[in-house]
Order: sequence, then C-alpha cells, then structure tokens
Amino acid sequence: MNAAALSDFEVDWLPSATRLLSPARTLCHQPFDFIVVPDLLPAASASALLSDYPQINEAGFFPYSPRQCGPRFNVLVAALTTPAFADALGAQVNIERLSQYPTLVTLCGRMNKRHGTIHTDSRSKVATALLYLNTSWPDISEGCLRFLANAHDIDAVLVPEIRPLFGTLAMFKRADNSFHGHLPCEGERKVLQIAWVVNEEAKARKIRYGRFSRVIKRLFGRWDRKLGAGRDRNAGHLD
Repeated sequence: MNAAALSDFEVDWLPSATRLLSPARTLCHQPFDFIVVPDLLPAASASALLSDYPQINEAGFFPYSPRQCGPRFNVLVAALTTPAFADALGAQVNIERLSQYPTLVTLCGRMNKRHGTIHTDSRSKVATALLYLNTSWPDISEGCLRFLANAHDIDAVLVPEIRPLFGTLAMFKRADNSFHGHLPCEGERKVLQIAWVVNEEAKARKIRYGRFSRVIKRLFGRWDRKLGAGRDRNAGHLD
C-alpha cells in the first residue's frame, strides 16, 4: 500500500509540515531546541494504525521492520521519514537539511521501570522524534516525558510533562544539555521513534545492538524486568 493507493486509510490522516505549525504546539530554543505537537495525528486514525502496529512483548526500543507491521502503519512511517517532512521538522529546531542524515526508526511496545532515566541521547544522534501511540494514559506522571534543565533533577521541567497520548509528537535537537527522561513506569507504552544519526555506520551499529538486545530480553526478560525495578527517580545514564 502507498499513499497514492490508499483504501480505508485516509490520506488526510497522514502527517504534514503544516501540522507542525499547530496553535497547540510548544516550541522552545533554550536551553536546547525542542518542539511538542499534541495533534500531529488525528484521533480518528488510531484504530486503523494500531491494528497494524506489531506485537512487541519485550521492553524497550527495537528496530522497525516493515514485514512485522501492517500496510497502513508502513505508510505512516514512510510519510514521517520523507526528506520534505524531515527538513520541515529540522527547521523547527534549527537544523538545516535534516534529511541529509541517515534515518533510524525504532518501535516500543512496553517499558520496564529501569527505562526513562535522565539522559541527553548519544552524540551519534543529530535529532530524535518521538510519536506516541497510546489511546489512553492514566492520570499519573509515570511514563510522561519531561524535558529537563539539568541531569540530576527529574522535577526540573522546562515545560509541562508530555503525556504519551496518541498523535503527540515530541522532537528535539541533540545537545550536551538536551536532558530528558520520565518517571519509572512498567507496562504497555507504544512509541514510534525516529532518530537522525551522524552516518550510516552509526545507524548500522544501533540496528545490530537493537536486534541483539531484543533476543537477550526475549530470553531473560524476567531478569531485565528486575534489573532497575528500584531505581531512583532522579537516576541518569550515558546514552
């Protein structure tokens, strides 16, 4: 299926550069560049897209495989990774021609409590976009993304925390102070992540690691779940 031959998947559901200008968006350039768009995807597209989302039982982010997804979700990924959309996103966070960088797409279905510790993303990343795909979220702070003023305080929020609700996009330019994280949560948390990385070598390395990590978690998921179950709320890590 492609965007020119969609049947039950509406073309106007697909993300566009104009939606990045939503009146509901949050755009910041200090202390680092980031944007939050709460309505990149309409709620009406949730049922169709989530029926094509793959089953991911292991916790964490793993490389996207079109073969494991349905056609409508693959159309969404294709739309999000076009050069035109990448450049439109990049312009919001002061990156010229973001499309010149290799694109790495990963998917998350579940989280363990050890995930979400404060970090900046690795220097091999130029920018990261997170598209949340959860049709509901409890009225709690756990699992809600926070852009932070420092590496030591999860409560040092720059803007109100971002609930991981369907259609919400959070994107930032990686910097040495692009601190972000969330309070520990466990269970289902669907996220599509797009990272623009410095070169093809970095992309290949991350794909290899992601595939290996998924195999290990499939075998030893119980221990992975216990590993950070009692982590400190202000814990951080190098990424």
